[in-house]
Amino acid sequence: MTSALALGVVAVALLGLYLSISIRDGLFEQRVDRIERENASMTEQVRTSFSISPATSRSDLQLLLTQMVQTLASSASSAQDFLLLSAPDQPQRLADTGTQPGIKDIISEDLRESTRATAGQVLQSVQIPAEYTDSEVSEPGVVVGSTVEVPSIGTYELYAIYSLQAEQETLSFVQRTLAIGALAILALLGVLTWVVTRQTVAPVRRAATVASRLADGHLDERLPDAKGQDEMATLTRTFNEMAGNLEDQIARMEELSAAQRRFVSDVSHELRTPLTTIRMAGEVIHASRDDLDPAARRSAELLYTQLDRFEILLTDLLEISRFDAGAAVLDVEQRDLRDVVAAVADASMPLAESKHVFLSVTLPDEPATADVDPRRVERIVRNLVVNAVEHAEGKPVEVTVGVDADAVAVVVRDHGVGLAPDEIDRVFHRFWRADPARARTTGGTGLGLAISLEDARLHAGRLEAWGRPGEGASFRLTLPRRAGIRLARSPLPLEGPSKGVTAPPTGQLPVVNPPTGPTPTAIPELGVVDIDGVDIAHAHVPTVRPDVDEEAR
Repeated sequence: MTSALALGVVAVALLGLYLSISIRDGLFEQRVDRIERENASMTEQVRTSFSISPATSRSDLQLLLTQMVQTLASSASSAQDFLLLSAPDQPQRLADTGTQPGIKDIISEDLRESTRATAGQVLQSVQIPAEYTDSEVSEPGVVVGSTVEVPSIGTYELYAIYSLQAEQETLSFVQRTLAIGALAILALLGVLTWVVTRQTVAPVRRAATVASRLADGHLDERLPDAKGQDEMATLTRTFNEMAGNLEDQIARMEELSAAQRRFVSDVSHELRTPLTTIRMAGEVIHASRDDLDPAARRSAELLYTQLDRFEILLTDLLEISRFDAGAAVLDVEQRDLRDVVAAVADASMPLAESKHVFLSVTLPDEPATADVDPRRVERIVRNLVVNAVEHAEGKPVEVTVGVDADAVAVVVRDHGVGLAPDEIDRVFHRFWRADPARARTTGGTGLGLAISLEDARLHAGRLEAWGRPGEGASFRLTLPRRAGIRLARSPLPLEGPSKGVTAPPTGQLPVVNPPTGPTPTAIPELGVVDIDGVDIAHAHVPTVRPDVDEEAR
């Protein structure tokens, strides 16, 4: 509406300006044409009167000039004032004569020079002062100059002053009329624009409101039925049809999703009974594998290993189905995250030794207590540590625990194959692997990180990944210490290479260079705690490489 009014104002203003200028120029040109014709006739009469006059003396000639001006003033001419002026180079000059004293000041020197230089008429626009007008206000006017011959004297300048006040009043009236008409047109334009805008915007606003309700999940929202065949009615019908189709599609998708979740859950449950039977038979066969031929013995070992992996897969599928169904709940208790991480590190030692990976853990001196579900947090950390060891390629893996007033965090950092930028976005997808050809030695199912992400979200926390090809990867778990805390930052950094710890050579402990700040590989200084009079070091001891001899262990 504002844009339409602005364009209307510009259009009306331009049109009014054009009409005003056109009318002004037309009035002026018509008036000037009449003045030229009238003044030419009057000048010819004055010349004729002077040519037949018998006056010869100065007094008679002066009286002749005065009578001529009076005659012109009393004639039917539309001129307001008249002047007879002698040329400056006139040898026998008479007194200048005019209808009003001082009226000579209106005549400019340029006009006089132009008048003397031509035998025709010369016009000049002037502003007639208020003291020389009947209305006692300044008026626009035109001065017309011509030359006449006075007997026995020579050439004189005849000037007639014409007022254009009537034309000015006509122009002002027309301009006022145009202004009133413009205001009326703008008001009408505003009313029409307002009506059209309301007829157009109101349905669109209702559609926006209903669309917002649909986005919030109220799929039964519809626009009021509209009659007619105009654009708004068509929009209403189309929108309602779209909303109905959308509701049907979402309902079908929800039913399909629910059926898929039920299918996964039912299959997982139903497979447990035959799996238990197969496991019992597999264990019997595996226990008697020494009595079998080599091919059967290898088959028994593979059967036993894949049964373990199959059972883990069923467990993960059941857990995923709980998350999808929204049935996962937390069994919250206050726990120190240092104990959880230490337990996971101890459980991961055999895998790290078999992969020749140096596993180190850095714990803070202060307690890292938080309200968490210990089982789920331990599962998250175990998945991160196992994945790091699997992809470390024999290089060190560092686990760091951090804590501040609002949150606790665990960072697991490896220096193996790493992750490309596009892989970071997909690393938490179900069944996705960075390298599909990579052999798995721990029976992983491809659901570990997806379950870990859901566990972190269930705690209102965050699980983030960072990596670079050839430089390793880093995963950070950040959890609020209490329910209701919104995480604004994490106690530990996520990105960047670690500093201060290098993999020890065979048979040696790790070399530790204390860093300037907290890093994923920083090992805390040993603190001493007195328990029943016995001083013990409470810092966690890094895992020793498997190739260290038994005495070093």
